[in-house]
Amino acid sequence: MQFKALCTDIDGTLLDKNRQISDRTLAAIAQLPADFPIILASSRMPSAMRHLQASMDRLQNPMICYNGGYIIHFNGHEEEFELLDTVKIPLDICHHIQGLAEGTAIHVSVYHEDEWYAPQDDFWTQREITSTKVTPVIKPWQQVMPDWEARNAGAHKVMCMGPAEEIDRLFKALEDQKNEALHLYRSKDTYIEIAPKAISKASALEQLLEKKYGISLSEVIAFGDNYNDIEMLQAVGYGVAVGNAREEVKAVADEVTATNKEDGVAIMIEKHLL
Repeated sequence: MQFKALCTDIDGTLLDKNRQISDRTLAAIAQLPADFPIILASSRMPSAMRHLQASMDRLQNPMICYNGGYIIHFNGHEEEFELLDTVKIPLDICHHIQGLAEGTAIHVSVYHEDEWYAPQDDFWTQREITSTKVTPVIKPWQQVMPDWEARNAGAHKVMCMGPAEEIDRLFKALEDQKNEALHLYRSKDTYIEIAPKAISKASALEQLLEKKYGISLSEVIAFGDNYNDIEMLQAVGYGVAVGNAREEVKAVADEVTATNKEDGVAIMIEKHLL
């Protein structure tokens, strides 16, 4: 099969045990033509993906941020990018989430475009800094909200982190009250990643390919490991699950490769693209 683009999830898929792109994967990517798109698709914010593009020498490639809620295409310079689509959680729903977390030990971070606001510098903030190599603005929601109101902004992502029991209760409350508007994703029992229900990696990838490349989904090979990758792996021409993927992801994949710690993505690039 002739593939014209590659799209991959980041955490648990592209990154190794050190949360970096391995030397083998970088070497495989370097053998691909410079005009062959390598598209990162993640729940991460742009700054948490840009250094990975730099390590691959793919600064001119687009990125699908916030699981499809923010699609941008860089022209090689940080200040020069094209916004292809943006879908946000309305301010009133952001405020409702904050209200549900009041009086608990839950940390609520909010993200807009390439901005990350954390309520305080705590365990959860430091954990995300280590994971994403991005530093937030420390500002409580009471200060963020009026600024966002003035700018007509909303959240591309809300991240709730805290004790598993309290996260469970918040998850159930949001499911009951805002299920028609929000996508709730549990990456861990201590995390809820919240995004607009209207978006997905698959729909974002289809839109991006049409607008920038004239490539169909059937001409793409994609990689993933978790629930938010299932639709994307089903939509593309060839969907690959890494060996550490959830069983539901493996079930819809065209092929299962080695784990992310065993260079699963590199093995598939060498097999299908080189």
